[in-house]
Amino acid sequence: MQNILIVEDDMDIQELLQEFLQEAGYKADIAGDGVEAVDRFANNPYDLILLDIMLPKIDGFTVCELIRKQSQVPIIMLTALGSEGDQIKGLDLQADDYVTKPFSMPVLLRKIAAVLRRAGSKENGGGALIHYKGLTLDMDGYRVYAGDVEFELTQREFEVLRELLTNQGKALSRQHFLNKLWKYDFYGDERVVDTHIKNLRKKLDIDYIETIRGVGYKIEKEDKK
Repeated sequence: MQNILIVEDDMDIQELLQEFLQEAGYKADIAGDGVEAVDRFANNPYDLILLDIMLPKIDGFTVCELIRKQSQVPIIMLTALGSEGDQIKGLDLQADDYVTKPFSMPVLLRKIAAVLRRAGSKENGGGALIHYKGLTLDMDGYRVYAGDVEFELTQREFEVLRELLTNQGKALSRQHFLNKLWKYDFYGDERVVDTHIKNLRKKLDIDYIETIRGVGYKIEKEDKK
């Protein structure tokens, strides 16, 4: 049974989320503030975290940052802060998804299932590989290597990079990424794609993701000669 940590200070929302998750077949623990969330995470294995931002003691952004220093566990930020700046800040901190309140519980459950499905594929090694300019992408294992060095990417960052590399030479629009990767999960600003591209360039220290003004992004075909 997959274990989810609900980090939420509103007791009514705590109860609602826990009830729905348990009915859906998950185990669900609750933390009512940021300090408790960090403590619970340090002492228990979790498959996913639902993380509110406006928390007592330590806010959700800080909790996300602290967890990301030691783990790539999937994090879905769940908050009433729906501004573009707040969403970008959460994604900059490597949250895997961002849901604003009020939310549809059936849609949230589908988001959780999708994120957990992507995370589960990390447990499977081997499978198809993509090689490009010193990088190796393990398509099934959701892993990226340069030589023997493995880079820690979020699932969505990996998928953006995979989309670029499987479409070498093609200019892909921001809407292409939203339609292909986010699907029904995201109804927001296209600049969420820009944030993931920025993170990929920084983490991988690469300069070959080309910005196509007014369109989106492209990676040129690698010269194999």
